[in-house]
Order: sequence, then structure tokens, then C-alpha cells
Amino acid sequence: MKIKQLNASYLAHDDRLLFRFNTDENAEFRFWFTRRVTLFILAATQHLIVKKLEQTHTAEAAKAIAEFGNEAAYVTQDHQTKGSELFQPAEKFPFGADPLLVMDVKCSLEKESLEDLLSLDLILPGGANVNLKLAGSILHGMCSLLNQLRGHASWGDVPPVVDQVTNEQGNEKEGAKPSVH
Repeated sequence: MKIKQLNASYLAHDDRLLFRFNTDENAEFRFWFTRRVTLFILAATQHLIVKKLEQTHTAEAAKAIAEFGNEAAYVTQDHQTKGSELFQPAEKFPFGADPLLVMDVKCSLEKESLEDLLSLDLILPGGANVNLKLAGSILHGMCSLLNQLRGHASWGDVPPVVDQVTNEQGNEKEGAKPSVH
């Protein structure tokens, strides 16, 4: 199933985002994103992209490349929205027409064929989850959209992800992975 379009809107009364996407199979999925979930997605995605770039670049260069990619996606999205088509509601709603509240999120980078994909697990009530695999323009478009709505909602800056895990003595653990859950 391939994502065709993304859409999100901020509902001030609920202080949440209505996030929805449709697919090539004419299916639409609707979710509620809270402030915590939205900020986590933005922080974890940025962190994972920078960590991936650090494998082939210096830390400073990786951050600069990631920021440039974000700005380029924002400019491209802004340019495309001036003449783009409106979100096309689908005819099928596999989870129903009512949005589902996303309780938590897990993010990781995966390699599929030649492309790096962001695996985004949306944890739903009752422990069920929906896994989205995002890459390229869809990934940058989602981050740009969520970031714009974060600003509109006045939810503050995206918090940094803690990069080091420490043990009880305060020493860094060797080989500790960054926390993105």
C-alpha cells in the first residue's frame, strides 16, 4: 500500500492534530496526534536522519545537511501547495471514519533495497499499532507539515533527543544507543 497524500490540521479546541493520509488503493486512515506525539515524531525523525548522515559526514556537516534538507522540503512544499490539488477523501476507511488516538510512537531507520526508510509505529489504544514506512518526499513532507502546524499551535520548540545513556555511577555506557522511544 503506497501513501498518495498527507493532510493534517490543528484543532485548537482539542489541542490536537487531525492527521490523515490516503493511499493508491482509495483507502484513508485518520489519527489524532497529541502535542507529545507530534513533538516526539519531529525530534526522533530529525535525530535519526542526523545520526544516519553522521555515518559518512562529520557531526556538524550532518546537522547542516539535515537542516538544508528540511528547508528545501519546506520551500518545495510551499511552492507545490500554491497549485496543488486538494486532499482527496477516500471511499474506504479500514479503521473506520472516526480518527484513532495515537498513544505512543516508535521510530527507527530501516534499509530497503537502495533506500533508507523511516519506520514509524503508531501505537493505538489497546496496544495495536500501525506501521508506516516513509522515505524521500513523503517523509520530508510529513515533517514539514507537522512542523508548520506545531508552530501554528504554539507548541514550542522541538526538544532534543538525549544522545547518551548513563549508568548508575554517571559514566557513559559503551555502545549505548540513542533513546528514540
